[in-house]
Amino acid sequence: MRTADPPILPALSPDPLRLLSAQADLQYHAAPSRGIFNPPAATGMGFWSINPYVGCAFGCAYCYARDTHRWTLERAGDVGRDVANAMPPWLAFERRVLVKEQAGARIREALRSSRSPRPGDSVVIGSATDPYQPAERRFRVTREILEALQIARDFSLVIITKSPLVTRDVDVLQRLAERHTVQVHVSLITVDRELARRLEPRAPTPDARLRGVRRLADAGLAVSVNCMPVLPGITDAPLMLEALVQQVAAAGAQSLGACALRLRSASRKRYLPVIRENFPELSAKYEATYRHSVYAADNYRVGLQQVIERLCRKYGLTTREYRRDDEGSADEEVALPAELAPEPQLVLL
Repeated sequence: MRTADPPILPALSPDPLRLLSAQADLQYHAAPSRGIFNPPAATGMGFWSINPYVGCAFGCAYCYARDTHRWTLERAGDVGRDVANAMPPWLAFERRVLVKEQAGARIREALRSSRSPRPGDSVVIGSATDPYQPAERRFRVTREILEALQIARDFSLVIITKSPLVTRDVDVLQRLAERHTVQVHVSLITVDRELARRLEPRAPTPDARLRGVRRLADAGLAVSVNCMPVLPGITDAPLMLEALVQQVAAAGAQSLGACALRLRSASRKRYLPVIRENFPELSAKYEATYRHSVYAADNYRVGLQQVIERLCRKYGLTTREYRRDDEGSADEEVALPAELAPEPQLVLL
């Protein structure tokens, strides 16, 4: 008996990066995609990844993913340059967000082929953009992806976001949890509302994120918190970290992971001016620390991890240890100035 032909996928638009919507200084452009799953071999990371959007309107000053947006626009040639309109790449990342169209259809297509994860593989949604940024309220690409993943089984799914909008999708996350291992990682670098406003002016408040953690936990979903990145001299005071860990535990999270700031080229151009304007006393220290490396030095990271482990034990959280993507390589390291180096068991300026 002849099996039914698979449904024909919608054709890709002949108008690449066409304007979908504009508001104030923010524009959304279509990003037709022939594939949604990014394999480990392509990214150099130990998991498959899905990014429903390219760029992020939250525009957090420290975001490490700004280069991914620049690469996408460069690959589009003249069309990509027109989208940015001579805007510097670090700014285009947060003002020209690309929306991946037909994402659900592409997921289903890939799952019927060899171009997708297999049972037991890890899949991270939001490794280079926030899948629940403001665009998701209108375009619902992330929900479309989650619904498409329901036809597969036995993935280890992780959704990374700093938005309580993720709670809108509790229903589909609960269904996915019947077929996969599902975790939601909520990003939170401080519970100080005023400090967060200076560093993440367009992102949801810390209180809103903690309420999101509680709703997810109450829905029976596994929730973790990413205290990433810890900003030297700004969010690394022991009492500040303890306040965060305490509130995260009270909100119902099961685990917490932390890592120090890494500062790549495009991120440096956005972050260091923020330091000069808001924390001028730290400017020279940051310039020296990150002049020859994207990473903080070994002694800082070790001291930070010790503090986080101690606090997690105190408040009953499991610690997720962050490892560098080039672990074992020392050629990019530079020692922090003494003022930025933690004492044993402490992270102090």
